[in-house]
Amino acid sequence: MAINLTVILKSKPENSALVKSLLLELVEKSTQEAACKQYDLHQNCDDFNTFIFHEIWENQKGLDNHNEQSYIQSFFEKAKTLLQETPIVFRTEKLA
Repeated sequence: MAINLTVILKSKPENSALVKSLLLELVEKSTQEAACKQYDLHQNCDDFNTFIFHEIWENQKGLDNHNEQSYIQSFFEKAKTLLQETPIVFRTEKLA
C-alpha cells in the first residue's frame, strides 16, 4: 500500500539558502530510490523559510529504507541547528 506524506520544514531565516540547497540534494538522491514514486519539493511564496515535501512511497518497507539512508540521517543531524522547529510530518490518505 502506498504511503503519502507531506512534510513541512521551517529554516531559520539566516539558513534558508543553505537549507534549500540541502533539500534539493535530498530530492536528487531520494528520487533515485526504487520505492520513491513522488518526491516533490515546494517553497512557500510568502515565507521563503518554509519548505514542503509531497512524497509518495511504494510501501512502508520502502519508506523505512529511505529513512535509513545515510544522506537522510545526515540531513536531519544538520537540521537540528538549521531549522526553527522539528519538521511536521503528515501521513495522509488520498481521497480524490
